[in-house]
Amino acid sequence: MSYLRMQDLQLSGMRVLIREDFNVPVEAGEVTSDQRIVAALPGISLALEQEAAVLLMSHLGRPAEGEADPRYSLAPVAACLARHLGREVRLETNWLDGVTVEPGEVVLCENVRFNRGEKGNDEALARQIARLCDIFVMDAFGSAHRAHASTEGVARHAPVACAGPLLAGELEALDRALRDPTRPLLAIVGGAKVSTKLSVLEALLERTDQLIVGGGIANTFIAATGHEVGKSLYEPDLIAEAQQLIRLAHRMGGDIPIPKDLLVAKKLDPDAEAHVRYLDEVQPDEIILDIGPLTAADYAEMVWGAGTVLWNGPVGVFEYRYFGGGTRAVAEAIAKSRAYSIAGGGDTLAAIDRFGVAGGVNYISTGGGAFLEYVEGKTLPAVAVLERRAVEYAT
Repeated sequence: MSYLRMQDLQLSGMRVLIREDFNVPVEAGEVTSDQRIVAALPGISLALEQEAAVLLMSHLGRPAEGEADPRYSLAPVAACLARHLGREVRLETNWLDGVTVEPGEVVLCENVRFNRGEKGNDEALARQIARLCDIFVMDAFGSAHRAHASTEGVARHAPVACAGPLLAGELEALDRALRDPTRPLLAIVGGAKVSTKLSVLEALLERTDQLIVGGGIANTFIAATGHEVGKSLYEPDLIAEAQQLIRLAHRMGGDIPIPKDLLVAKKLDPDAEAHVRYLDEVQPDEIILDIGPLTAADYAEMVWGAGTVLWNGPVGVFEYRYFGGGTRAVAEAIAKSRAYSIAGGGDTLAAIDRFGVAGGVNYISTGGGAFLEYVEGKTLPAVAVLERRAVEYAT
């Protein structure tokens, strides 16, 4: 994989436009988790150290495209970023027709999805964005799987297009885990639905030595092995696919472990009482919300025996106080193990925060969908265009 890197370019006096992933949680006008903002600081700092004029852009949430909805304004992000940088970050609302920014200044362009044509990668919009800069830096790994005007489109038309340190670091960490991993390679994939991760599960069975599934995904596999799941979230229409994946795992010399025991409740409620059930004891009126202590111990043993761990998604409803034990056990096992570990996805980052294990994870990816698509072996459009532009730059 060959692309220009931000750190290899002369940035002094240049207008540097950086596509960030500032899609962070905001409540009552305040950023509640600044992980993605902190992850972007090295690229921004590099540009400032070289006295570049710095323009930043990102999306936030899912506003109706082309509508400036104040609920999705990047104003809270600008305030949070200013605190981290120790300098003013000016928010520009009308930026497409040009922005005044001096060397050493930082300007944050308002939510790119307020521009009509952003998600459709409109050619005219992409060219308009590209005219704002001398150098475009793609540093939003979490958006690299989207061919949008502010990711892939602008990279095609900017005078120079390169990868920022965050994007390059993400790709290097994932390549290390996928191309030449220390074996055994264990993947842990949680989430609500098999349907959203069916193809990545198939790809992981080809790449990994062991695969653990958690959350609602695990419930579908429990049902696929003929066990009661009660009123739990699962996908009955995908039982045949789950059975096929189990058979594929066996053909590959492994398996997809089914929990020995589970934590269940009578209702989906943050204060619901937890009951431990063996796999064959779940009742028709119960909801599976976490793995049980025996299964948590088994999964921890698998983590401790692994050489590389890929983690995407919790194994239970860890946000509920009585149903976080399984995810805590997995998180703490990863943090204490000798394995090279990569964790990615929004819920995974929240679990890492909650259980205080960030220091024990080798690499924490800011991407969710991009993380999974790269693991699956798909081409990320915003990375592919950087590779093409590198060839043009060299010639």
